[in-house]
Amino acid sequence: MVDKMSNLSKNMGFNKSVSFGRRALSSGSPRVSRVGWISRWYHVFIGIGFLVSSLLVITAGYIHVLPALPLSSHHNDVSKSSYSNGSCNMYEGNWILDDSYPLYNATECPFAEKGFDCLGNGRVDQSYLKWRWKPMNCDVPKFDVQNVLEKLRSKRIVFVGDSMSRTQWESLICLLMSGVEDKRSVYEMNGNTITKRIKYLGVRFSSFNFTVEFFRSVFLVQEGPMPKHSPKRVKSALKLDVLNSISSQWIDSDVLVFNTGHWWVPGKLFEIGCYFQVGNSLKLGMSIPTAFEVALRTWASWIEENIDTNRTHVFFRTFEPSHWKDHTFKYCSVTDEPVNETRGREKSIFSDTILEVAKNMKAPINVLRITSMSAFRSDAHVGQWSDNPSVPDCSHWCLPGVPDVWNQILVSYLLTEYDSVVQRTRYNLVASALNHTRNI
Repeated sequence: MVDKMSNLSKNMGFNKSVSFGRRALSSGSPRVSRVGWISRWYHVFIGIGFLVSSLLVITAGYIHVLPALPLSSHHNDVSKSSYSNGSCNMYEGNWILDDSYPLYNATECPFAEKGFDCLGNGRVDQSYLKWRWKPMNCDVPKFDVQNVLEKLRSKRIVFVGDSMSRTQWESLICLLMSGVEDKRSVYEMNGNTITKRIKYLGVRFSSFNFTVEFFRSVFLVQEGPMPKHSPKRVKSALKLDVLNSISSQWIDSDVLVFNTGHWWVPGKLFEIGCYFQVGNSLKLGMSIPTAFEVALRTWASWIEENIDTNRTHVFFRTFEPSHWKDHTFKYCSVTDEPVNETRGREKSIFSDTILEVAKNMKAPINVLRITSMSAFRSDAHVGQWSDNPSVPDCSHWCLPGVPDVWNQILVSYLLTEYDSVVQRTRYNLVASALNHTRNI
């Protein structure tokens, strides 16, 4: 309809110019001149009337369409924490074989950690590379690298968390690098090599003027020395009411992606003498799930007080399931294909807590609910194909692999939101033009 109006408008513009041109030839007598003057004003009023009518129709169209646009940054509660477009839920579906996968070669990506390049480390079977996540009533949007690179131009993307966050960070960089012609234009800003203990890594895509950064903060809250007069078993304390001291470096970003969970276990806490602290009080009897919730609420308060969510899109990824044979974390058996039953791995008290905290926040947060979909992928772990094959690994993921899907969903959120902003901008421009016309 808008195209038809545009064509009609062009035709009218052409007819008017011809008509005005013809009148100019007959300006010899006063009577003819007066008639021509009246005719000019008549056509001017007709033109203004048509312009106003067109703007009204366009505005009405935007007003009708705009409320239906998915504003993903406001999906806070449990029912809205999934990407929804009509009947589409990104997090309910199946893994299906797709010969177009994988989306990149980890060996050719300089930012894929050697320990996660399973194929490069000797894994023979390659079927684990060919599985694509298929939601029930829709598809995860295809990863259009060039479009994504353009949309991320001049942006700052920040990942904060543990090694699972670092894996997702590496995955996104490798996905994006597949669309960059000059690989030398992508580099780590401080010349750092990726290691497990490094606290900061930042990769710059200079051709597009954006960065993808990783901050290591395994608990999100601040680790510190033990309080004075603590029992002998206390060697350090996790300050549940204080966010990590490096958090000020996360603020000035366009996209923030958080995760935590795998370090919230007795082996990383109580067994090494690390206990919980709130204020000046040591909480020796506090359970790990309770402490995790207190820490998440500290994080939520920090977001609401420090992050401008009109600019920054905030994501929190739920817990990533492991596939160890037992709780000793010594025996790992990687399967050839995804399993049919998750055996409870699709649930996690950490994931439930994340959803509950996000639901009660005033700030708009997107929860990436990847726990259930990842629970099927017992075939996609590093296993013995790491840079240290003597230590089995059923926690981390091979690259390419499962983290690529997390990033595809993350990017689909961002592109939906960016397109919504464009639609809102157009709507505002049309409304402004309409108001200006009315004032005239």
